[in-house]
Amino acid sequence: MSNKITLLLLTVFFSLSVFASVSKAEKEVLIKLNQATNGSKWTNKWDISLPMDKWYGVKVVDDKVVSINLKNNNLTGRIPVEITTLVNLRELNLSTNLLNGEIPLNIGNLKTLEIFDLSFNKLTGFIPASICTLPNLKVLLLDRNILSGELPQQIGKLSMLENLSLYENSFQGTLPVSFYELKSLKLLSLYTNRFTGKLSPSIGNLVLLENLNLFDNDFKGQVPVELEKLTHLKKMNISYNLFSGLVSNKLSLLDKLNMTMRNEAGNVVSLPVIKG
Repeated sequence: MSNKITLLLLTVFFSLSVFASVSKAEKEVLIKLNQATNGSKWTNKWDISLPMDKWYGVKVVDDKVVSINLKNNNLTGRIPVEITTLVNLRELNLSTNLLNGEIPLNIGNLKTLEIFDLSFNKLTGFIPASICTLPNLKVLLLDRNILSGELPQQIGKLSMLENLSLYENSFQGTLPVSFYELKSLKLLSLYTNRFTGKLSPSIGNLVLLENLNLFDNDFKGQVPVELEKLTHLKKMNISYNLFSGLVSNKLSLLDKLNMTMRNEAGNVVSLPVIKG
């Protein structure tokens, strides 16, 4: 009997030790985040003498950090790579700050991440390919940064993604073939980048799409008639691209600027509309 009690006590002690060490490790990562982003100048500062769940913008469940929301909190500097060790994170929102540098390459380590918002910063570099390995990601917001490069080829693996917003960056290249596999997508905003190439007829696969904004890019070729199949589509702006050819009256009316395009010479033209 005494052996059983001893074993039970050891198990409890070991369990508490594990939880304590996990909490300590995560606390060290948060302190690193605070130091790397000039925490003494934050609008809402942390008192690290308090428990972590009392720190501004931090949510802790079962001694695990599940959410960091430091939106509009005057963060400067770079995002520390150590943040990718917070494997229980469901939300990471560092938007509307003054962060620079690159998105951590190992961001794909955060397998439980659902919301990832780094919009309205000064980030540079590209979208890490590892981001495509986040099976639960629903929201990816990177707008208004200085990001560039092409979209990751395997972006279509983000099967849960509902909101993809990358506007006002310097992304380029064609949309990957896998892009058209994002069948959970409801909002797509890519405006004011330098995306090129033709928009595939497979755009019709995005059956839940409600808002499509490709304004001010370099897409060319025919406007896919498959857009008419998107029965949930309520808002669309694909103007100021290099699209050419005829468009249906339905699509023209749906577009915010009635299919006003640029031609190869840079002149503004309106696509001819098929009546009826």
